[in-house]
Amino acid sequence: MMNKRQFLTNMGKAAFTLPFLPYSSVVKGGVPIKSYESKTEDGFWSRIREDYLLKPDYINLENGYYNFIPTPIMMKYIEHLKMVNYEASYYMRTVQWENKASVRDRLAKFVGGTPEELVITRNATESLDLIIGGYPWKKGDEAIYALQDYGSMKDHFELMVKKYSIKTTVVDVPNNPESDEELVAIYEKAITPKTKLMMVSHMINITGQILPIRKICDMAHKYGVEVLVDGAHCIGHFKVDIETLHCDYYGSSLHKWLSVPLGSGMLHVAKNKITKIWPLFTDWENDSDLIQRLNHTGTLPVHTDLAVNDALDYIEMIGIERKQKRLQFLQKYWSDKLRNVPNITVNTPVEIQRSCGIANVGIPSMDAKELAAQLLSEFRIFTVGVDYANVKGCRITPNVYTTTDELDSFVIAMKTIAKRS
Repeated sequence: MMNKRQFLTNMGKAAFTLPFLPYSSVVKGGVPIKSYESKTEDGFWSRIREDYLLKPDYINLENGYYNFIPTPIMMKYIEHLKMVNYEASYYMRTVQWENKASVRDRLAKFVGGTPEELVITRNATESLDLIIGGYPWKKGDEAIYALQDYGSMKDHFELMVKKYSIKTTVVDVPNNPESDEELVAIYEKAITPKTKLMMVSHMINITGQILPIRKICDMAHKYGVEVLVDGAHCIGHFKVDIETLHCDYYGSSLHKWLSVPLGSGMLHVAKNKITKIWPLFTDWENDSDLIQRLNHTGTLPVHTDLAVNDALDYIEMIGIERKQKRLQFLQKYWSDKLRNVPNITVNTPVEIQRSCGIANVGIPSMDAKELAAQLLSEFRIFTVGVDYANVKGCRITPNVYTTTDELDSFVIAMKTIAKRS
């Protein structure tokens, strides 16, 4: 029988640090999981699909809200949950922080940052709001964000208007820009001598458009304006190297495209900006140079933090460039078939560098929510309707398990609805 010391060794610190790979040796109920090796690319992605327990009621094309986790990560997550429950306070008072630091270190390397500039949070909203709410605003300061940005952060900026008497300027990002220079100019024109901070979406959540972040950051810094980047849909979706973006702050969710269990995000703060941000909750760590002081939220589900390590194993097994290429292929597969169809509008740029897995499509004469409802009720395709800013259509977010046959069904459904509308 395994004694406690053996259990602590196998399930505690050591269990966490052991790699998730090689996948051919991972055990599921005593049976080795089938190898991921394949002679063809289609064969590889078919094998990946086997890792997902898919609900048979519908084709799921709404992976943007929460990107549910594949079975191998789920298995490890449950192991972490059992281990933390078994060790309880012992775990929390001994190796909790060391394990979290190890996860942070590995995550920082994956996103192109440094451990000293990164903390693990609960989601992108928390990460970005830590900066918006903790920024040292003064009366008369100005901030910039876009009409297409996520509502929670826009609301927080407007709260700062009421709290500190700052002013916000809202820019409008076109769905199909002519060039990077056009996008940079939109933000540049909004800058005044009083502008302190601008928020820019790395990928606009309602359309999937990827913005030229480095060019926008370099422009803003010429005016002394800091840049907060909303990367909620980026980490684990396509390759991100935060250092090369030249941004001051970067927030993302990890339970979206990285496939960490619900309740995981990250915040990156440039080292020379850490001291100026006020924490929203006080922490025992009072050193103003340490980013950890921005991240005190009480007792958290630490087993979720541990699962970040397993999600990184999984995506490194796939390869982030390989995943990016697959998601771009899936998006282009369906969107290119609908771009020139009468009565259908694709609200996402056609250029490959301006999008990845997410795109938006609509029928001008139809309410977006009604379109989503018809897709589900008549064609058993689940997505989400968006009628927001300059966007009217359904956000389509396939995942690595999505097949071209499923996307063919979606294309047929859209053409059918468009023809009769």
